[in-house]
Amino acid sequence: MKRFLASCLAILLVPGAMTADKKKDPRAIGERNVARGPNFYSLEKEIALGKQLSIEVQKQTRIIDDPIIAEYLNRLGQNLVRNSDVTFPVSFTFIDADEINAFTLPGGFIFVNTALLRLSDNEAELASVLAHELGHAAARHATRQATREQMISLGTIPLSILGGVAGLAVRQAASLMAPMAFFHFSRAFETEADLLGIQYLWKTGYDPSASVDMFERVESTERKQPGSVSKLFRTHPLTPDRIEQTQKNINQLLPLQREYVLNTSEYEAVRERLAMLSAQHKADPKEGNRPTLRRTPGELPAETDDRPSLKR
Repeated sequence: MKRFLASCLAILLVPGAMTADKKKDPRAIGERNVARGPNFYSLEKEIALGKQLSIEVQKQTRIIDDPIIAEYLNRLGQNLVRNSDVTFPVSFTFIDADEINAFTLPGGFIFVNTALLRLSDNEAELASVLAHELGHAAARHATRQATREQMISLGTIPLSILGGVAGLAVRQAASLMAPMAFFHFSRAFETEADLLGIQYLWKTGYDPSASVDMFERVESTERKQPGSVSKLFRTHPLTPDRIEQTQKNINQLLPLQREYVLNTSEYEAVRERLAMLSAQHKADPKEGNRPTLRRTPGELPAETDDRPSLKR
């Protein structure tokens, strides 16, 4: 066990260890292993852990269960999944909250606060948030991060006391707040998610520069309204260097396309519907602290053109 831990730590500490050039090749998407690295969790255990944590999140937050809005988010997300390196099912869920936040639980359970939908200016910007979180899921950052933390403690604490790695995972899942803080990804993992996210965005047909636009929008909002961005979402600040690196990767790694999808009429309709539902919820004193928004019958606002707007 000590030799195993020592070798794993060596891999983690040696610059460039376990890296793969294919991570920078968008043409290899779907044919590469972006989750390579020490991981105590099998994929099955990771998904089980994520499912348990997801249930706890849904108990403690107000989930948007409006079928039209939920279906739109899922369809947008699954389109990105089809153009990613993910090898397991991924779910996308809106949380009704004014705090700017999005996070990925183990096993591909992605949650996005509605504040990000309102903050975004077009569908490509919203998709950029999902693509970044999808990068975390594809690379299995949650359990790889957990493994790194465990390796440090396992070097001094006998497994018999911990009840084994499985026992440790169960105790993590028993509390929501502990793992939420535990999954603050390292700077390297955030950088990797930035890299993978722009590739997934590009392959899906969206303008990858929307990622930079969204970064700048979040940074500007936090500067003007301190506290509006979740501490979890800004674990690693959107520094000029991070934004500059993302733009550099877009320019150097992504083949230029003649046209990109920037926005769709459905995105605009969903934003309007969310605003309508939120207004009705706030105006109805009977709603109280119910965990979900009240369903409202009816169709999406009338649309005159279903075609997406393109950026040349």
